[in-house]
Amino acid sequence: MTVVGIDVSKYKSTVAARRPGGEVALLPFDISHDVTGIKNLIEKLHSLDDESGEIRVVMEHTGMYWRPVALALQQAGFFVSVVNAILIHNFSDNSLRKVKTDKADALKIANYGLTFWMDLREYSSEDETRQMLKIQNRLYERTTTTGTMLRNGLISLLDQTFPGANKLFLNEGRNSKGHVKWVDFVIRFWHKECVAALSLHTFADTFQKWCKRTGYRFSTSDAERIHTAARNAVATLPKNDSTKLLITQAAISLNTVYDSLHALRVEMNRLASLLPEYELVMAMEGVGKITGPQLMAEVGDVRRFSHKGALVAYAGVDAPPYQSGTFDAKNRHVSKRGSPHLRKVLFEIASMILVHGNPDNSVFCFMDKKRAEGKHFYVYTVAGAAKFLRIYYARVKEYLNTQEIA
Repeated sequence: MTVVGIDVSKYKSTVAARRPGGEVALLPFDISHDVTGIKNLIEKLHSLDDESGEIRVVMEHTGMYWRPVALALQQAGFFVSVVNAILIHNFSDNSLRKVKTDKADALKIANYGLTFWMDLREYSSEDETRQMLKIQNRLYERTTTTGTMLRNGLISLLDQTFPGANKLFLNEGRNSKGHVKWVDFVIRFWHKECVAALSLHTFADTFQKWCKRTGYRFSTSDAERIHTAARNAVATLPKNDSTKLLITQAAISLNTVYDSLHALRVEMNRLASLLPEYELVMAMEGVGKITGPQLMAEVGDVRRFSHKGALVAYAGVDAPPYQSGTFDAKNRHVSKRGSPHLRKVLFEIASMILVHGNPDNSVFCFMDKKRAEGKHFYVYTVAGAAKFLRIYYARVKEYLNTQEIA
């Protein structure tokens, strides 16, 4: 048996092959991630295939850099296994020296493949819909982070022109495009003097026309409250064209992000609706129009996990045992070794289950019991997230297997 270890980086990879007994079948060499480089690698592995028995290719799961190499080798007929980078990092290559080079790493990966030959799992390319949904979700998360930064920046500017403008409305009403009412409001009324300089009657009339034009609900009480707040506010920046440019551009930039988030939410929901488990997942309590597609995106096909504990460990919400001699730790922290994206979604779902407080929901009852025991909020919420994930695994796997048989 021969194991080909590939140390993957962004534009190139280092390849080496080993056989039992310490034999090096291929000395480490570099290949580029282009058509020519991958073609040369396939030809070299086919020539190696003529000399030996079964060949297995092992590489680390490093970002997305491994995908073109893994897909090309799989299409060429090779057994490809993509291994978690932590497993490779913690694997001892039977050496006291700590060497960190691409060549040494490629040989170490090959040695890992020889050691765990029988345990290697063949990589199966995810369904195209699931893969696209996952990419959309990662973009949604990055865009949300950008939106938070722009929102905080806009509020900071408004504190100098119209303090408290972001709190003028009792709830953050959104229009069909996902825009927030107060953000659209400050594009038109960007300085306190835009309101305070008008009489209440004139402002109410202007505000009503603005609400009708932008699609928001008009309220006389809102107009009175905004006018009073503007009269009492103290601005530190003057009302001039430069200040107007600052506020309006900051608000327009934030609205652009909201437009992107709205488009991503629509597309994520459309992609998720193409998956067979969509209706089942969306019917689960705590799952919403955003968290549902996110959950399906980060979990993927549950059938790739051997048991529910594997999925919980993948999410990093498991608490591994810690015992040595007569010592056995009772209070343990969750591993956080899995996907932080999945953990975030699970935490949001568990929080919504707490908000709903349905006594017929087993997850809520479990968290409520832990809360009654005096556990910290994060402790019982994470425990509830783990329980929800076990239920999710059981229901979705059973449903998918039923659909497969049918």
